[in-house]
Amino acid sequence: MITIRHERSADIPAREALLDQAFGGKRRRKTSERLRDGQLPADGLSLAAIDGKRVVGTARLWNIVCASGEAALLLGPVAVAADCRNRGIGAALVRRGLREARRLGHGAVILVGDAPYYSRFGFAGEKAASLKLPGPFERHRLLALELVPGALDGAGGMVSAGGKSAQNPQKRAA
Repeated sequence: MITIRHERSADIPAREALLDQAFGGKRRRKTSERLRDGQLPADGLSLAAIDGKRVVGTARLWNIVCASGEAALLLGPVAVAADCRNRGIGAALVRRGLREARRLGHGAVILVGDAPYYSRFGFAGEKAASLKLPGPFERHRLLALELVPGALDGAGGMVSAGGKSAQNPQKRAA
């Protein structure tokens, strides 16, 4: 049985191995990583999917700020172990993350991902159309979801990290 819970520091090595498996060596060169590098995830928004004692999925949300001043969250990376895919674990992680973000009072979430997958959660490109990321990205993959209606009204410009800095970026504790 899969359990979704808040990530623990003991989960970090397994999470990192899972992300390496899911995204390969290029994962650290992605533009979204520039917003996460050296930062801690938003408080309470590091999730792990656990099967027995094994970490089989991960999703984290990060504080960001738009150049126009709006605060939001960045979702990602979301990953599921290869032998556990197509069981709804990724969707459960996203739903839990969005529910927790809403409960904690966050107004919006953006991500770089596949619209056909993320549209089922309400993500679309319209609210992200005026946003820019600090590096190359495919415009059609920049998606946003307002948790609070109007949270991204007028949002535009370069997105930057807005969270707490990690003392040791390699450990990025939960």
